[in-house]
Amino acid sequence: MLKINEIETESVKKLLFKFSIPSIIAMLANALYNICDKVFVGIGVGVLGISAISISYTVTLAIMGFSMLVGLGATSLVSIKLGEHNIEKCEIIVGNTFTLSFIVSIILMILGYCFLTPMLSIFGASGKVLEYAKIYTGILLIGTPFQILSYSMNNILKGQGKAKRAMINFLISIILNVIFNPLFIFVFHLGIAGSALATILSTAIGTIFSTSPYFLKNASIKIRYKNLKLRKDIIISSLSIGASGFVMQLSMSLITILFNKQCLYYGGNIAVAAYGIINSLIMLIYMPIYGINQGVQPIIGYNYGAKKYDRVRDSLKLSIIAASIISSIGFIIFQLFSKNIFVLFGKNSSQLIAIGTPAMKIFSISTPIIGFVIIGLSYFQYIGKAGYSIVLSLLRQIVIIVPLTIILPRFMGINGIWVSTPITDFIVTVIMLILICPEIKRLNVKMTGTL
Repeated sequence: MLKINEIETESVKKLLFKFSIPSIIAMLANALYNICDKVFVGIGVGVLGISAISISYTVTLAIMGFSMLVGLGATSLVSIKLGEHNIEKCEIIVGNTFTLSFIVSIILMILGYCFLTPMLSIFGASGKVLEYAKIYTGILLIGTPFQILSYSMNNILKGQGKAKRAMINFLISIILNVIFNPLFIFVFHLGIAGSALATILSTAIGTIFSTSPYFLKNASIKIRYKNLKLRKDIIISSLSIGASGFVMQLSMSLITILFNKQCLYYGGNIAVAAYGIINSLIMLIYMPIYGINQGVQPIIGYNYGAKKYDRVRDSLKLSIIAASIISSIGFIIFQLFSKNIFVLFGKNSSQLIAIGTPAMKIFSISTPIIGFVIIGLSYFQYIGKAGYSIVLSLLRQIVIIVPLTIILPRFMGINGIWVSTPITDFIVTVIMLILICPEIKRLNVKMTGTL
């Protein structure tokens, strides 16, 4: 049974620890897998294989964006409705999300296959890299329904406070992927196709574990046939809240395209591979922060719905502090050990090490503040103020960074590409402070009952 009172009575610090640790473990496992994936492909296929995966990652980000569009909004709504003790409405939301996940994934698959070659060419793939990218992405598209459905259903489990179960579901998929990847690449000699097959097979199995809790007899929230029919009010509310995550993820996809093309122009395929590796390494720090972010989501959403604003404020503060500590540790590691890390990916490629080592140091300059940025962006989404999150996401992912990434390399060469990200993060942090400080004051006023 769902412990409804726990989220509004238990110590916020204990809840944040309880809900975040499973998410952090799962997210870290995912980040480590992405790194291992590139190591396996680097050994089994070569640097061009890493370049192909880096370019195909744009498609993965886009699919994840649609997963967030469907799943994050539904999760926030479920948490808020749980705070209002409205289980019936929760089941309607979950049923609609289940149906919408299938519809969106089928549309994405069709569009992906129709425009696969021109899409990858636009993303920066050519020659042998394009050949590898077509194989890898073509197989990944088959798993789109699994990815979106698994993400949505698992995320809603977290929104119910079932973080441990969600973590186990996610870890099953990741562990299987790590097992299948070297098996398919080195034992079955499937090359880059083996890496893609490993991903969709493990995701499919993970989807079974993510959806099964909603069909159990003792499930606190069930998927019922009557709730599978889409309701306009539910879909609009869910998508409007999930839109900020969607915009952030889709804009990340667009930025990845821009970065890949700029890297290709100023540094060739080696620079594209270096950027792909840096992305995976940065994700190693981002993922624990996302874990804290997901852990605090049910606490903020539930207590906001229950009008316990002191707990909302405390949750926000604690999550920002925890995320900032992690991001600061990441900064130290990247500054001190960037060369050692890059040797793992290309010990036989001196060019990769020469380009990647300084790039990593520059790219990670803003890492200490990224925890605050991520938590702040999501906070507004969790309390139903999606507009703020969307605007901030657009500023960070498009409005500021795009012109910087285009203009700075003309004066600084390839280093201009790397420095555009930290400059953007510092600007967004200032804007975030301007928005978050009044929000904390507003919560304090609400606590006194004068608003």
